[in-house]
Order: sequence, then C-alpha cells, then structure tokens
Amino acid sequence: MQLRLISWFFITLNFMEYIGSQHASRVRRQGRMHPNVSQGCQGGCATCSDYNGCLSCKPRLFFVLERIGMKQIGVCLSSCPSGYYGTRYPDINKCAKCKADCDTCFTRNFCTKCKSGFYLYSGKCLEKCPDGLEANNHTMECTSIVHCETSEWSPWSPCMKKGKTCGFKRGNEVRVKEIIQHPSARGNPCPATTESRKCIVQRKRCQKEGKGKKNREEKRKKSNKDESKETRQESKGRAARRQNREQRESNNKTQPKKRKAPNKEQDLAPADTAH
Repeated sequence: MQLRLISWFFITLNFMEYIGSQHASRVRRQGRMHPNVSQGCQGGCATCSDYNGCLSCKPRLFFVLERIGMKQIGVCLSSCPSGYYGTRYPDINKCAKCKADCDTCFTRNFCTKCKSGFYLYSGKCLEKCPDGLEANNHTMECTSIVHCETSEWSPWSPCMKKGKTCGFKRGNEVRVKEIIQHPSARGNPCPATTESRKCIVQRKRCQKEGKGKKNREEKRKKSNKDESKETRQESKGRAARRQNREQRESNNKTQPKKRKAPNKEQDLAPADTAH
C-alpha cells in the first residue's frame, strides 16, 4: 500500500513538472515570435507585447482581440463582450463572435438576443415567425397567439329609464361581462361586454322632493313626541318607585317600636302583683 502511494506521488510530481515545462516553452516561443514580450504585464495579461497587447491571459480570464483601426490588440477580460461567447480550453480561454444576425449568444448555435429586424425563436434568429406563432415587436420574440377570454354574463340589472326606477312603464335592463385575458395582435378579438333589453314594469309614481321633505319632517316630529312621551313615563315611574321606597322605609322604622311596648308591660306586671 505504501509503495502505491509513493508511486502515485512521483507520477503526480512528474506530471506537474511536465506542465510547467510546456508553459515555459510556450512563453519562450512567444518571446521568439515577439521580441518585445514583457513579463510585467497589467490588466490580467500573463504575457504581453508592446505592439500587440496581451498574448496570454491569467487563469479564468478570456482572451479577445479588439480592433483599433487597422490594428488588433489582445485584451484579457473576466467575461466576453456583447456579440461574443466564451469557450474554455485547457491552455487558454477565448471569446468567439456570435452569428451575424445575433446580438448576444450563449454558443455559436444558440442566440439569446437578435439584432434589429430578427425575431428570437428557440435560440435562432428568424425574419418571420413559424406558423401558429406571432411576432412580438416589444420583446422581438416569436410567441404563442393569445385569444380573448371573458367571464360569464352578470345578472340583469333593475328595469330603469333615464337613470330612474319609477315614473315609467317601459324601460331597459342591462348585463355585463368582464375581460379576463386581452388578446394578442393575431388573437381573436373580445366580443361585446354589455347587453341590454327592453323591460315592462308596473308604473309607480316618483316621490316628489318637497313631499319627501314634508314626510321626513313629520316622521321626525312624531319620533320626538314618542321620545318625550317615553321620557315622561319613565320619570313618573321613577317618582312612584321612590315614593314606594320611602313608604317602606317609614313602615320599617315604626314597626319595631310597637313590638317593644308589650315587652315592657310584661316586665312590669310581676312587680305589681308582688307588691
């Protein structure tokens, strides 16, 4: 068991030395190709050139070529810019361009946002949406067609005419629907949400405003009279209860004296007979 561990240790050590030698040889080759290679690079570059910018990047950074006029300069970024997608390799991470009709993409064959004039559908940019779908000019995507949805009819309203429910024999009653889902551009439109029909009711007179005020005043006076009558009855009842209570108290005070008088006569009677 110990021999196996020792052998694995030496194998791992040799593999790390091999990777280090490969990296050093690659740097030497870049130095021969670019005499101005600098090891003290900034901005995420592992190796760089005064003329071409970054030649290789630090770990986890992406290498991308930026065009400045007729010149291309290497740059190392933490993520790829718009119009590019990142691909990771064992020795370098690169940013590659999306397709011509794609603005942003996840891979070359999977677009996430299309350029103007194209509609996104299943990772592809199309000039025209497939059958059964419609172009959404707001999101620039191919979406499903949405039809209108409404609720059931409400109950019929009371029979009315000119906003009143009295003073007529023939009027109209109304019922309505509510829109639950508005349709999309190519969806079926919503039907009428209001419906009315004629109705016949028994004619009744509308109460005049002046007469109504008079009735309200009479009711108020009558209620005031009833309240005053109840108040008088309550006051009479309280007076009668108070008088009864006072009479009971006076009776209670006089009754014990009458019981004590015979007791005194009984106490004096034996004394007289003895004398």
